[in-house]
Amino acid sequence: MSNNCRRFEGKVAIVTAATKGIGLAIAERLLAEGASVVIGSRNQKNVDEAIEYLKKKGLTKVSGIAGHIGSTEDQKKLVDFTLQKYGKINVLVNNHGINPAFGHILEVSDQVWDKLFEVNVKAGFQMTKLVAPHIAKEGGGAIVFNSSYSAYKSPPGIAAYGITKTALVGLTRALAMGLAKDNIRVNGIAPGVIKTKMSQVLWDGGEEAEKELTDVQEIALGRLGVPEDCAGTVAYLASEDSSYITGEMIIIAGGVQARL
Repeated sequence: MSNNCRRFEGKVAIVTAATKGIGLAIAERLLAEGASVVIGSRNQKNVDEAIEYLKKKGLTKVSGIAGHIGSTEDQKKLVDFTLQKYGKINVLVNNHGINPAFGHILEVSDQVWDKLFEVNVKAGFQMTKLVAPHIAKEGGGAIVFNSSYSAYKSPPGIAAYGITKTALVGLTRALAMGLAKDNIRVNGIAPGVIKTKMSQVLWDGGEEAEKELTDVQEIALGRLGVPEDCAGTVAYLASEDSSYITGEMIIIAGGVQARL
């Protein structure tokens, strides 16, 4: 993490699904750079534990509320909570995502398919609709989506998940064009294999398992990613350092060739 970098002093950010993994690392990074951050997650216990963890690190400008990101009522509660607590919103990080299906794409049930799109795509769209007017009111700001390199590769077994992430690439570009007039930049990250609970089944098993995975994935840097690798990029995209970048998706995959 950059030392003494305070790019978000006086700014307010919402980070969804921010009690563990990439979301927690993003919240920590934004807090460390001066932001006030509201974290969201389904479980209040997880929210409380994440807030306690961050405050123990001296990052005190953090609050949170529990709710299901797929619920329009809970989305509104998250936004209203932020406005009541801090009076404004400058940054939205749509970090949430699920992957309840593993197997051949034609074996994915309609119910699971709908759930994937409801959470991974629709919820971020709905959050953006709620938050964008408030960001515009502040003269502009940034929205960042967490997609995946599987948006470009559609790995076997999780192709349905990958398709939702491909949809986020299109959504990011469309929103970037639609919100540019309000000085709101919309970008995204497309992580590869990052060491989180969601990906644990892929790398759990020690150094040998990790080495095998890096070889199979053809990761040029020879290691798996960690949440902090994503947090720094999100902070950049949310800051004025990227003021002339919008509609872009940055792949964070250690050199995996996911696109031309």
